Amino acid sequence: MVAIAIREEKTVTKDIAIAFGASLILALASPFAIPLPFTPVPLVLQCQLVFFLGAFLGSKRAAIALLFFLIEGAMGYPVFAMGGSGIARLIGPSGGYLIGYLAAAYVVGFLEERSSKKGAISLFNHMAIGNLIVYLCGASYLATFVGIEKAILLGVAPFILGDLLKLLCFTRLALFFRKENSRYVL
Repeated sequence: MVAIAIREEKTVTKDIAIAFGASLILALASPFAIPLPFTPVPLVLQCQLVFFLGAFLGSKRAAIALLFFLIEGAMGYPVFAMGGSGIARLIGPSGGYLIGYLAAAYVVGFLEERSSKKGAISLFNHMAIGNLIVYLCGASYLATFVGIEKAILLGVAPFILGDLLKLLCFTRLALFFRKENSRYVL
């Protein structure tokens, strides 16, 4: 019984350490953002990195990583796009996208864990579902500031093509890591 408790403690500690490391990787992507003059939502790499983490880490670890990320940002660490931080960023016009990251990371991880197919199409579809979740959360919250029509015009439409291209890149990246690092089990 003691051995089981120690093993479980090591697993929890390992999960937390991996999730914290993943939140730092996500934070390192914060400078890779381009503000757009016509919308409060910038172009970012973090969004697709969230889906990558979900696919690579699984639902539990990815969700914990995103919780750490959101807490770090709320505490004032510059982890959000363009080095943003603070509670005001979480409740501001783009806050819904940040909260959507948490749901999307969990869902992508969950879908990947339960998928019998581990190919590119399946992974791309799971990440695309994650992207839809972020759009839904982000645009819904943005709509409280600008109305639903403007939220779609400002917070979804300008990003669709770029997000599809980034999804293709991150799908390939995730497949590369799976293939090249399959002997390393996190």
